Amino acid sequence: MAPKLGSAGVMLRWVKAPCPALPFLRPVSERVLIINGHPDPGPGRLCAAIAEAYGQGAVGAGRRVRRIDVGALEFPLIRSAGAFEAEEPPPPIAEAQALIHWADHLVMVHPLWHGGPPALLKGFLEQAFRYGFAIPRPEGSGGLGGLLKGRSARIIVTMGMPALAYRAIFGAFGVRAIERSVLWMSGIHPIRRTLLGGVGQADVARCTAWLSAVRAMGARGV
Repeated sequence: MAPKLGSAGVMLRWVKAPCPALPFLRPVSERVLIINGHPDPGPGRLCAAIAEAYGQGAVGAGRRVRRIDVGALEFPLIRSAGAFEAEEPPPPIAEAQALIHWADHLVMVHPLWHGGPPALLKGFLEQAFRYGFAIPRPEGSGGLGGLLKGRSARIIVTMGMPALAYRAIFGAFGVRAIERSVLWMSGIHPIRRTLLGGVGQADVARCTAWLSAVRAMGARGV
């Protein structure tokens, strides 16, 4: 099915799962939201290919898939605590929040820039995972419990350095910040990660192997 562009610039994909012969032997159909966090939404990027591969695997296994390309969205940055706490999200973010709420599994794909996610993706997360949607408002009685419980997530990060070096030397702090301060705080669990290092030197065979592995993840829904 060809992708459709929502009114606020969110790329939507809706695939109706085929009716299985023995539905009582299958788990409830998963709803997968893939977030391509590369600021350049062009299809020639590795992150776009990874997002596409995961979606192919998930669709092939009968799951329903939708996708957001952050680089295709137009939204302002949050510049004050008041904006984060009180203001209504702009239309592209509200549409993205509806997709996050719809999904029971989130897949976030992004490159590693200066040790963490690109600024545009960080701005998107600050807009989307705000009070009243992802975490309780301070004046409420929700405590520290996130509002997006019942969902799982996987983060797939591409980087120029070896993945082992990013873990061992830099502690993967940029990825851990997203895992703990955004997803975990929102109640999302479990959170899995995949780090793909040395992308600048990767040949076609290696990239093909990566995409095959990601496609298999999509098929398993993890």
